[in-house]
Amino acid sequence: MVTFSIKKFDVLTRNELHDLYALRAAVFVVEQVCVYQDIDGKDQDAFHVLGKQGDKLVAYARLLKKGVSYTDFVAIGRVVVADAHRGKSVGHDLFRFCLQDLQHRYPKEDIKISAQAHLEEFYKKHGFEKVGESYLEDGIPHIGMIKRSS
Repeated sequence: MVTFSIKKFDVLTRNELHDLYALRAAVFVVEQVCVYQDIDGKDQDAFHVLGKQGDKLVAYARLLKKGVSYTDFVAIGRVVVADAHRGKSVGHDLFRFCLQDLQHRYPKEDIKISAQAHLEEFYKKHGFEKVGESYLEDGIPHIGMIKRSS
């Protein structure tokens, strides 16, 4: 069973910080064969969602307040699930946890994501709608998606 917690950057342990960067690199750089600048200066302003099975980090996302990634939106980014845990609803559990936290923390704010285009249906299941045209981000097709506040 995967359990989720959320922490600000300055209270992450050294091991948690290592593990989240290692997971992000394993998927976004190695698996997806995409060389890009993962450490982008936004982690210090983010809430970090850690999905652990025992002591092992198997899922992760970061939550960003309005103005960090988008002027008019709060955001969810760096959504990642370790390969061995995909297809077991861990991604949906992670995303539900993220949405619940943002809806509690920023109840009247719309949420925007930059989604890999092949995951459009995944995010639609969580109430997101595509906005604009697809675009390349670090060589991978992406789409903007927004979930309007209720």
